[in-house]
Amino acid sequence: MYILASGVRGTLYIGVTSALMQRLWQHREGITGGFTARYGVYRLVHFEIFADMEQAIVREKQLKNWRRDWKLNLVHAANPDWRDLAIDLGFPPSGQGKPHPGP
Repeated sequence: MYILASGVRGTLYIGVTSALMQRLWQHREGITGGFTARYGVYRLVHFEIFADMEQAIVREKQLKNWRRDWKLNLVHAANPDWRDLAIDLGFPPSGQGKPHPGP
């Protein structure tokens, strides 16, 4: 389960995947299209690893039902500077000033 943000306290996207590195690459390259590409949501600000996909989906749904301020507090507690954690995973800085496809 992962949370992407457009910037510090910016637009949030919550997703789930069994292949985080591949999914991050897809988001950063704009391959996924849709919401993340439209709103420039590329920065990995939080992620949680689960033993199985079922647990990850339960957590994703839980967070999607949370109030925005609860989500912001969750990210801020573990990542107060809202650093792009994908950089720690070997990705170059991305998404800042990147042109967004489509209207």
